[in-house]
Order: sequence, then C-alpha cells, then structure tokens
Amino acid sequence: MIQMAHHHQPTSGKRIFWVTLLNAGITLTEIIGGLLSGSLSLLSDAIHNLSDTVSIAFSYVAQRIGAKGRTPQKTYGYKRAEILAAFVNAVVLIGLSIFLLIEAVERFFVPETIDGNLMLIVALIGLVANLVSVLLLQQDAHNSLNIRSSYLHLLSDTLSSIGVILGALLIRFFQIYWIDPLITLLVSLYIMKEAYDVVKETVGILMQSAPELDYETIAARICQLPGIENVHHLHAWQIDEATIIFDAHILVKDQAVSDIEKLYDTIAAILKEYGISHVTLQPEVYRDQREGLFHLTDES
Repeated sequence: MIQMAHHHQPTSGKRIFWVTLLNAGITLTEIIGGLLSGSLSLLSDAIHNLSDTVSIAFSYVAQRIGAKGRTPQKTYGYKRAEILAAFVNAVVLIGLSIFLLIEAVERFFVPETIDGNLMLIVALIGLVANLVSVLLLQQDAHNSLNIRSSYLHLLSDTLSSIGVILGALLIRFFQIYWIDPLITLLVSLYIMKEAYDVVKETVGILMQSAPELDYETIAARICQLPGIENVHHLHAWQIDEATIIFDAHILVKDQAVSDIEKLYDTIAAILKEYGISHVTLQPEVYRDQREGLFHLTDES
C-alpha cells in the first residue's frame, strides 16, 4: 500500500474567535433593530447571523476533531467530522431559508409599516461586521469544505445586509414597504442554492460516491506499463474533500514481488496527478483478462 497525505492548513483560532464575537454582536443588534423597526429582512438577517455564530464555532470544533490522529478504531482518523459539520450547517441554512420564504410571502399579503431610518442604521452596522468576518475566513474557505459552509453563511449575510440597506433607502424615501419581503425572498433563494451545493457534495462524500475522475483514462495509462495486463475491481471514494482513496486489482505477468513493488511506485505517481493520495493495489496473476473495470455485483 502506498499512502501520500494531503493536508490543508488549520483555521486560526483567533480568527474564529473574532468572527464568532462579531456575529454574536450583529445578531443581538439586528434582533433589537428588527423588532423596533418592524423589518422582516432585518430579522431574517439576525436569524442567519445567529446560525452563523453557532455554525462557525461548530465548524472550528469539527476541524479540531478532524485533526486528531488515527487510532486502531479510527484507522482513517476523524476527518469525516468536518464533512458532517458542513452537512449539518448547510441543512440548517436551508431550513432557515424555507422559514423566511414563508414569512416573506405572508408579508406580501399583509404589509407592515417599517422604520426605514432605524432599519438603515442597523443594516449598515451589520454590513461592516459581516464584511470583516468574510475577509477573516476567505482564505480558509478555499482549503476546507467545512469552513466553506460557514463562509457561505457569512457571505449570504453580507449580501443580505446590502439588500436590507437598499430596501431601507427605498422605504425611507419612497415608502415602498413591499421591498422588505422581496429582499428576504431573493436572498433566501440565493442562500438555498449555495447551501444545496454544499449538501450535495457532502452527501456524495458521506455515501462514498466516486470522485469525478476519468477512470477509463487512468486504467488505460496503468495498463500501458510493462507487465500489467488488466485493471479491475476499481473502487474510489473520499474521506474528506482533500483525501481520495483508490483501491484496485491489477493483473500482472508472473514476476518477482520486488518487481511488482517498482510498478507500485510508478502507478502511485500516475494517480497522484489526479489528486489521489491513498492507494491500495492487489496484484493478481491468474485471472480472466475480461474482468470489468468496476465490479458491480454485491460480492466484494
């Protein structure tokens, strides 16, 4: 077996602390401001920020768990903790968005008078704090699906704050009160779309779906190596977004084990080009060359 690990840099605890503190402050400010002004979009922003505060802390704890070493009981380690956190965060975000969509539709039919001045002040405070939070997590969002789910929370709230500000201006100067539920509706739909992408990717990993690679080309390149006649019973899955596991049987000509080990190194180098970091190969000599690349029966 050949294993080459890929690691992403852990998120800074100080950045997580400040982002969590900022979001807790935004949440409290927007709940008070939303209740006093009568703005649904401010309250929707507050709910999102409350979920942000919890999800960011949850993501950081999951990342710390994921960084733990392997054990005899957890031979692949705890990396799936981050995937589970990303999944939970995204599902919660979709649930909150559905709730806000319902509230926004109801507000269209029963519009309420809104204090545009207070709404504008609170939204500006939220926008500044959200922008700072987004900048603090931007780099880590490229390295971790888990942190990206929290980053999406923050990004969605930043967009929501911009929408609330525009709405507050329209309410303040033109008394267009229906703009408030419209902003909530549009932002919620956008958030649901982004969160769905995270759910789809995390479910694929948790269900051990094969990553999107050109397996026919990979097998053809391996079969071009001297001494290899066939590749079959291929399995590929992911532990997290950075670790791809590759398992296959290779039909080889009858040769010394030491020669086969040299082939392992060459195959590992080929697979590394596709981002595959953990390789297990089972050499076989007397097998039917017509064996398929994928073994799609219930037998192992």
